[in-house]
Amino acid sequence: MGRHLANAAVRLRGERAPPKVRLSKSGALGTRLATIRFVKRDEGVRLSWQGKTCVFDPATTEELRKVLVAQDGKGRLYLGDNRAALASMTSTELNGRVSLAYLDPPFLTNRAFEAIEQSAPESGKRVVRSGPLKARPKKFAFDDRWASRGEYLEALGQRLVLVRELLAPHGSVVIHVDPKTSHYVKVLCDEIFGDDAFASEIIWRYRRWPSKTPNFQRVHDVLLRYRKDPKAAPRWNQPYEPLAASTLATWGTKKQRAVFEDDGRRARSSRTEEATKGVPMGDVWEIGVLAPISKERTGYPSQKPEALLERLVSALSDPGDIVLDPYAGSGTTLAVAARLGRSFVGCDASDVAFEIAEKRLATAGICFEAAEELAAPASAKGLRRSA
Repeated sequence: MGRHLANAAVRLRGERAPPKVRLSKSGALGTRLATIRFVKRDEGVRLSWQGKTCVFDPATTEELRKVLVAQDGKGRLYLGDNRAALASMTSTELNGRVSLAYLDPPFLTNRAFEAIEQSAPESGKRVVRSGPLKARPKKFAFDDRWASRGEYLEALGQRLVLVRELLAPHGSVVIHVDPKTSHYVKVLCDEIFGDDAFASEIIWRYRRWPSKTPNFQRVHDVLLRYRKDPKAAPRWNQPYEPLAASTLATWGTKKQRAVFEDDGRRARSSRTEEATKGVPMGDVWEIGVLAPISKERTGYPSQKPEALLERLVSALSDPGDIVLDPYAGSGTTLAVAARLGRSFVGCDASDVAFEIAEKRLATAGICFEAAEELAAPASAKGLRRSA
């Protein structure tokens, strides 16, 4: 196909160079779980890599280690492989009911990450949050090391297949990645959801301490939004951003009305008496990262600001809807969803993440109890819609 894509993996010590990821034309999407029904797409561009065998057959033998249920019946928290949790949900009444799934997977950094201790293990007293980060006590949080880019995409694809099944027809999934991975993930999502299901690419721009590099500073992440059913009316609550200073100076805070000529050409604008809500929000968002001394800080290494999740949850779900986060981390999505009146489902394989998320939600007044059965998580009887 002409120019080959860049080497799709990072060489690990003592291993052979991993396979390359390439684009190819695809027919059927491969074997599936018998209980999961996918739209067969006979044409389309797909990613291909050596060993790609089970993205569309996401069966798993992994077991969940713990499931907590919110006492008000509006949330669940899973400890264990999210693939196992998602697969089990597809056989419950939760299937096809999720309005928003937000995924913040590892970024293929080939690093192990540590969480900063917020309290001393022996005393439980809060650690002073000052001084250099390297000097603060830490504990292992999660491992983002992969044998190849193909292995990473295989794992992510297996989970996206299951997430798609859990979405309601009006639902959306948002995958949060970085610029080094976003183009691969987008083609993978085109294959799983269909390129007609692509809704938007959101650029989250932030400011951070500059690094010394012979390149432009990397100051953004990429959020890819796909819809479950492009033909269904999406869950959508229009967000707005403030008017430009020049617009305010000319028109003030009132709505404008366009005046047209007889031939359809716009002649001028006039001011109405109705207050404007602002400008419909675009797809470039400038939201600050969490400051080291922010009260939101939990110590978890990949924590995202609540302002980012508030915008997504508010726009893409209604009060009473179900919000899913299979890479829950510190629980930002879950905390925001609960505060905005949504039910939530969170999963993480990290004991540290699970503990932090549970404590964070408890601080928000959400009390949990252990689920009676791990084999049937997140049934609709345990996830009631808010009144």
